[in-house]
Amino acid sequence: MAEVLFYHMTESRLEEALPDLLEKCLARGWRVVVQTASEERRDALDQHLWVYRDDSFLPHGSDAEGAAGLQPILLTCDAEQRANDPHVRFLVEGAVPTTLEPYVRGVYLFDGYDPDQLATARERWKVEKAADHVVTYWQQTADRRWVKKA
Repeated sequence: MAEVLFYHMTESRLEEALPDLLEKCLARGWRVVVQTASEERRDALDQHLWVYRDDSFLPHGSDAEGAAGLQPILLTCDAEQRANDPHVRFLVEGAVPTTLEPYVRGVYLFDGYDPDQLATARERWKVEKAADHVVTYWQQTADRRWVKKA
């Protein structure tokens, strides 16, 4: 069973919240796949992760480039892409996986002000609980910290 976390962004945009969570995964030695809802979003995140902070970068690539299997963080819009043998699957902006069975952790990041993303998160909460995954819900505080709510 995968541990499935739902991160409800209310104070940050995806570009602000995602890099910190990815850094924590890499610190644990986990390989990650980030699934987006579109190729345009995948490509925008690809560019952003190179420059999101002046003193750092996240080693990553997209499945639109070569060597997908070598990437510590692989960006994709393919629900079945696992070329880098990931431990964690991030699902952003309404992306939906085929299954989270092969993962240690599944992470849904969604914008609390986007009705479509909220609806998808609520639906996926039910699906993941029904699949007997360990499911938790985290929400941002005003100072952008994550607090476990369920």
